[in-house]
Amino acid sequence: MKIIAVIPARYASTRFPAKLMQDLRGKTVILRTYEAAINTKLFDDVFVVTDSDLIYDEIVSHGGKAIRSIKEHESGSDRIAEAVENLDVDIVINVQGDEPFIDAEPLAKVIEVFRNDLDKKVDLASLIREITNDDDINNPNNVKVVVDQNGFALYFSRSVIPYPREKNVGVRYMQHIGIYAFRKQALLDFYSLPMKSLEASEKLEQLRYLEFGKRIKMVETTHVGIGIDTPEDLEKARKMLE
Repeated sequence: MKIIAVIPARYASTRFPAKLMQDLRGKTVILRTYEAAINTKLFDDVFVVTDSDLIYDEIVSHGGKAIRSIKEHESGSDRIAEAVENLDVDIVINVQGDEPFIDAEPLAKVIEVFRNDLDKKVDLASLIREITNDDDINNPNNVKVVVDQNGFALYFSRSVIPYPREKNVGVRYMQHIGIYAFRKQALLDFYSLPMKSLEASEKLEQLRYLEFGKRIKMVETTHVGIGIDTPEDLEKARKMLE
């Protein structure tokens, strides 16, 4: 299998505009993320996919590989699908552009799903971790997921799922961690399919895959990514590199 990492990188960000081009101890956030993905040694190739000339030039000028988005996109899957459409690749890993401290272990876990999937029953693989704090469970920014007995996703929601009508029945609440591994064909199918009501309501692109019958294998981890969503996060990241 040929396995690549793709880092979708938008210049505009609602909470922290231009965050990917911020200085992080002598290198930009996006360049550090790109280099960290390469340093995992898990991938045959790594690309940044962006709608920004600034980000494109930043990667290419440092000897990296970047792909310029041609169209406007609603989701990261759309942006990645356009980028890989003409690439010779089997598995595509979506790496978040604002996570310069990449941990190789969870990425290796989602790759391993496809190495073991000899019958090709898996279209996507992603990560979940257990959450036990009520604030975390009720927070709509934490996407919850329920799975079947084989670990395939049944539904994702910003709401609390399952609803705790009965207490003490052994329910575990699982948060979705947004690292994805895709078969190339699943991405291309997503790109050609319309957004339906579930995705539009929850604003969760993974629901489009489920609505159209794609199978998403969830792998449990204890990993918590260190993302840069605010100026405060950037300061914490700078301190980590001191």
